[in-house]
Parts: sequence; C-alpha cells; structure tokens
Amino acid sequence: MVVNTPTSPRKFEEVDSITIRFAGDSGDGMQVVGTQLTNVSAIMGNDIATFPDFPAEIRAPAGTLAGVSGFQVHFASTDIHTPGDSLNCLVVMNPAALKTNLKDLQPGGILIVNSDSFGITDLAKAKYATNPLEDGSLKGYRIVKVAIDKLNREAVKDSNLALRDGDRCKNFFALGLVFWMFERSQETTIKWLHSKFGKKPDILQANIKALKAGYNYGETVELMPIQYRVAKAKIAPGTYRKITGNEALAMGLVAACELANKNMVCASYPITPATDVLHQLADMKNFGVKTIQAEDEIAAVGMAIGASYGGAIGVTGTSGPGVCLKSEGINLAVMTELPLVIIDVQRGGPSTGLPTKTEQSDLLQAFFGRNGESPVAIIAPKTPVDCFNIAFEAIRIATEFMVPVFILSDGYIANGAEPWLIPDVNKLPKIKINHPTGPNSEASDGVHENGAGEPGKFLPYKRNDNLVRPWAIPGTVGLEHRIGGIEKQDVTGNINYEPANHELMVRTRAKKVANIAKTIPDLTIEGDQEGELLVIGWGGTYGTIATGVQKARLNGWKIGQVHFQYLNPFPKNTADVFKKFKYFLVPELNSGQLLLLLRGMFLIDAKGLNKIQGKPFLVSEIVDGIQLFFK
Repeated sequence: MVVNTPTSPRKFEEVDSITIRFAGDSGDGMQVVGTQLTNVSAIMGNDIATFPDFPAEIRAPAGTLAGVSGFQVHFASTDIHTPGDSLNCLVVMNPAALKTNLKDLQPGGILIVNSDSFGITDLAKAKYATNPLEDGSLKGYRIVKVAIDKLNREAVKDSNLALRDGDRCKNFFALGLVFWMFERSQETTIKWLHSKFGKKPDILQANIKALKAGYNYGETVELMPIQYRVAKAKIAPGTYRKITGNEALAMGLVAACELANKNMVCASYPITPATDVLHQLADMKNFGVKTIQAEDEIAAVGMAIGASYGGAIGVTGTSGPGVCLKSEGINLAVMTELPLVIIDVQRGGPSTGLPTKTEQSDLLQAFFGRNGESPVAIIAPKTPVDCFNIAFEAIRIATEFMVPVFILSDGYIANGAEPWLIPDVNKLPKIKINHPTGPNSEASDGVHENGAGEPGKFLPYKRNDNLVRPWAIPGTVGLEHRIGGIEKQDVTGNINYEPANHELMVRTRAKKVANIAKTIPDLTIEGDQEGELLVIGWGGTYGTIATGVQKARLNGWKIGQVHFQYLNPFPKNTADVFKKFKYFLVPELNSGQLLLLLRGMFLIDAKGLNKIQGKPFLVSEIVDGIQLFFK
C-alpha cells in the first residue's frame, strides 16, 4: 500500500518485510553498519534475522573478489525465521561487491552503488571487462548511483582527520542513506557512536556527520520517489534485546553455572567461528568465570577436564579441526566419566576448509571421532536464541550423567542474530549438583552391596539408578580414588584388564548415555501430525525448513516437520513419530550425516537434500525438494 504524508511530498510504501545486504571490501565496515541496522530495527519493534558473511583471507587485497565482506538483514512486521532468500536492496561499495552479490538481488530490486569506486583499476580488480554501470547489464534493477566517496569527504572535511581516516566513515554515509530509505531512526546509532568513540572526538564527530549526510542526501535528492515503511511486529510483551548465537551460548553457560552454584572454567584455543564465545566469557569474570586462551587445542581440553575433576564446570570451545585435536582428551573424559562441555561451532571442512563459512560438518565426528567405544551426549541449538537454552541443557546433562556433552552449533547461527525475550531468572531451570562428603554420604551411594572394597571405603564407580557414578572433589577426606585413562574395574575404579569387566564397562558407559533419553522432551511434530511426508532437520537449518514446510503445505499437501535438538541419544518416541509418515526428507548442510544415522538406527527409507557450499539453505531450495515427492 502506498500512502502520502501531510509533511512530505514523498510517498511511503508499506511492506511486510525488507531484506537488505551491505557488501564491500573487508575494510569497508560492512559488518559494523549491518549490525547497526539490525540493532535499530530491533529497537523499532521489527522481527529480525541476520546473515553476516566475511572472507577467510586476512587482509585480502582491497577491491578483489576474495576480499568481499557482506552483512544481510531481514526485518519484518511478521514472525520470520530466516535472513531472507532474495534481496530487496543491495548496497555495494565497489565492483567486486557487485559481482559477487548481484545474483541475490531480486529482479527490479534496489541497487545502491558507490559510483566513485568504479574506476578502471577497480573494474580490473573485480575482473570486469566493461563498466556495468554503463553497459546496460543492470537494466533489470532500480539503480541508485551515489558518489559516496566524494560526498563523504565533503561531509567530514572539517573533522581534523587525515584523508584515509575520513574515508573510513563512508560506511556510515551509506547507512544514513539506508536509514532514510527504510524509515529507520538515527538516534540509536548516534548513541552507539558516542559509546564507541567518546574518547576520540574527531572520529566520533566525523562518523556522525557522515551518517547525517547520508540521511539528508536521501531526503533532498530526488533519487527514489518512495520510502519504505515496515510496521512493528506483533510479539509477546516483555524486555527484548538483540542476541547472536555465540552471545547466547556464553550467557546460557554463565546463567546455568550461577544457578548450579558452580564456577566455570572455559579453556579454548582461538578458532573461527567459535572464538567469540571465549571473548564473551572473558567479559564475565564477575560471575566467577575463568577463561584461558590455551597454547593449543590439546592443552585446552586437558585444562577443561582438569577443572571438572576439581569440581568446576569444564568447558572448551572449538570448530571441526579443533575437535580432531581434542579427541584423545574427550576420550579421557569418557573413561574417567567426568562432566565436560565441548562447544563445536561447525564450519566447512575438511582440514582448514572454509573457516568463515557454515556447514553441518561434524555430526559423525561427534558420534564416532574417537578410538574405541566412546559414547558422548550430543545436542544442537536450532536458532541463535535457542543457544541459551541448549547451554543450560549441556551443563545439566554433563553434571547429572557425568559425561562429555557436545554442543553442535554452526557458523550460521553463531554469527546470526534475532530478538531475544530476556527470561525471568526465577523461571530458568534449576540444576542440582551433589558431591559426596564422605564414603557413606548419600551422593556416593555408600559401599557396594556385594562386598566389593573395604567397609567404609569410597567406591568411585558405584552407580545410581541411571548408572551415573559420584562426582568426588579432590581433597575431600575419605574420597581418595584412582583416576586415569586405563580401563576401570566395575565399582572400585581400580585398574583392570579382565575381558568380562571391559565389556561390562563399555556397555555400562553406553547405557548411561542412553539413559539420558529418560530426561529429555519427546520429539514434537510441527504441521500435519501424520501424512505423506515428514521433513527431518537438525541444528541451524530449523528456520529455513520451517518456512519451506509452511509454504509447501499451502498446496494442500500433508507434510509434517520434526527437528532434532537431541542427537545422542535421540528422543525416546522417535520411532513412533516415524511410523506416522510414508516418506522422509532430510535436508542437511553436509552429504548426509543425519541421514546415515536415521537409516541405520531406525531403518527408514529417507532421502537426503544436501547442500555443501558454505551457505545456508534458501527457503526455495526446501520447497523444491519437497515438491519432488508430490509430482
């Protein structure tokens, strides 16, 4: 709907949602302005979803295809689950950004171009033979050519900055123009600039001038006759903030430890895209959080296990390559049956692979990537906000069952953002941890009924009904016991090489992990509760799959959706859910890892929908995959 306002000759077009992407050189500040658009849209009451995308190369040559950085924001007046398939608006700062991103702009979409950056040298770096602004190749789009370099320099010329420093403000000029075009307030960003550059007044004022100049340019120049208005979304009342998946993981871990009355030690080696979890936790020392940047991945997991042995919550974060290096340490935690939380923010592999791109690459590694029979618990968040809840579950499971727990996040949800309804602390789950205080204390389960060991002697592998051994704190009088990676004797924990004992302990450790299923929710079906097709997902693909299934059901097809957050063990009703459907589709950002597990464990003839490009699914790709079952 297009409306006129009494104060402006311009027209406003009211739309349900807008998807916009900033793209430029890795030094152009695209992540910064994308984050600001996200924050402002959230404060204005829109639902939001984001997709940051940045190059793996450190300091790639300016203006080259390898150095393009982008940030996509989808803001809406309705409930949304994805950062959007196609772009309504694309802002490009140079030819390389245009070349790598134009394919995602919808026909007739708005293309804002920094025309100052399309010189002969710039075009050559992006491998353009001719200037696309002049050769007619962009005629299918609404082109807005703006001399951003020149106009930004004019705006900041009185700011006492060197030319190079002044040019760095041009991202805020572009942001100001976008703010005008989509009726966004400048005030939130100006406040942020004050907090960021308050001690550098010249830089502060230059960025504010650039932002306002971009906004005023849109207001005064007849480039676009229409502005776009997106109403507030109807969301549950409460206090919200924007949060990324990595931020939510860190906050969830800290909140869980606080409610469990436990200190946390996070020992990690920096690795993309998991490092931000360590950064976030390092800022939370006031909650008793200890963070250690270890010299390598092996040291990191060893420190985390040591922390758990000492009675703290041991956490270590990494990505796929780091999991490989941590595998021996994780096996030690399996054998010693100590709680350990392993955060794996997955990226494209193998080897160094795609450091900054997303992929569901490590499910089978989490299941089987250690020597021997080495079962661990595996859980996966489905959205950035869900990372908070999953962190709670990881600590609950690790401490309640004395087992390592994998959190399989991924680059997409780790860096993506959405509004988070800040929870009531009084309604958060409680985590109860009991340590034995002596050989016969309740938490130690006393002396083995069959007479193993001496009367009154602590038995470290004496188990409760769920086959969980007690968590003894070193230094507690009377709780001295053996620990280490060599096979344990049942109940006593002494070193034991007997074949029958080894088989008993292997099966006991596996059964203990299986018993976790008693404490997790049943698998729930969204959409049709029974019918022709069940679409099965896990991890960060939830939003795209849910939106695709909703669209496909409009055709009258009987389609259900389930999404696994608990992957080992699977929910206890999984087989019963599968019996309600005839066909099964498993979309994954890998070559079929969950598919392999489901076929082998539940004997269903599932089909895979697989994408291995370092990019998340598009909704249209899910719909296309579903349609194949109904042709």
